[in-house]
Amino acid sequence: MSIGTGRSDVFSALGDPTRLAIVERLSDGQSRSISELALGAGMSRQAVTKHLRALETAGLVANDRIGRESRYTLDPRKLDDLASYLQSVSRHWDEAISRLKAFLGED
Repeated sequence: MSIGTGRSDVFSALGDPTRLAIVERLSDGQSRSISELALGAGMSRQAVTKHLRALETAGLVANDRIGRESRYTLDPRKLDDLASYLQSVSRHWDEAISRLKAFLGED
């Protein structure tokens, strides 16, 4: 089972607390502008833009340009893929632990 380049990019993007917080804010399905995301985040719009670019590169957010404003929405497909991957890893561990318990006679 390979994690794949796409998944490692997503894990890397989510490994930053600021980007994780942005994903959490967008998880309600509402699109938000850079200004809205910067509000209350304690950082400049330029800093938020940098983080949004990393999330966009990883495929976690989509950018819709409306006039001069960029609005960002969460694209949950990458998160769904990660959830499936983590469930698969969990199943493999559960199976390995069951085999170990059976070997040790603890089942």
